[in-house]
Amino acid sequence: MIGGRLTAIRPDGSTRPAERPFAPETPVALEYNGLSYAVMMASPTDLEDFVTGFALTEGLAATVGDVTGIDIAETDEGWIARATITSLAVEQLQERVRARVAESSCGLCGIDNLEVIAKPLPLVAAHEPIAPAAIFKALEDIRALQPGNRATGGMHAAAFVRADGNIVAVREDVGRHNALDKLIGAMARAGTSLTNGFILSTARCSYEIVEKAVKAGATTLVTISVPTSMAAARARSAGLSLFALARPDEILQVVP
Repeated sequence: MIGGRLTAIRPDGSTRPAERPFAPETPVALEYNGLSYAVMMASPTDLEDFVTGFALTEGLAATVGDVTGIDIAETDEGWIARATITSLAVEQLQERVRARVAESSCGLCGIDNLEVIAKPLPLVAAHEPIAPAAIFKALEDIRALQPGNRATGGMHAAAFVRADGNIVAVREDVGRHNALDKLIGAMARAGTSLTNGFILSTARCSYEIVEKAVKAGATTLVTISVPTSMAAARARSAGLSLFALARPDEILQVVP
């Protein structure tokens, strides 16, 4: 990680030199079937997982088997993560690229995009409730599994946790969506289903986090922050079990 030279300023106006590592952030271009699909500001780690998970949550690939030929390359400007989507024709991908460019200015623009957001999510699989003890165990254990955040204080994490509270994998990134995409990609590439356990995100629970979790096949999501109104509504509509404002001494469950 790149260290930064800083000046610490105290309330009385006195100063001292300080140094702290910065969270790594760089442009990462995601290319599918030879076409540039998106450029994300991300931490350049676990990019094989990232390009896979992004393809799955973006709906470019139906299964992990559709994502082949992954190639990661560093350039002077950043990183390029390339993959081939075997189930997607170039013409279909070109249309998706055009639609994504139209959305890029504010994230959600125009009546077509509003209709997309209103489209019902698939229902999650029937599942047993997660025991609160498993969530509290994961909240305690994940602290030691975030080396990036421990060093910088500026990185999000997403983890997959089995129903007994044991953490299977953790992925970190400066972007909360990126961390989740990396985790989803890692689990898909390992052939691990997300139904027998839960996703733990150290980030804010917005509707995008809920949508990615549902589309990846998760049945339960735990976040350290309260959900937005849309996130809660989308979770309820899909049957996703949602726990929020998760702290070592208390967790809140969103009533289905």
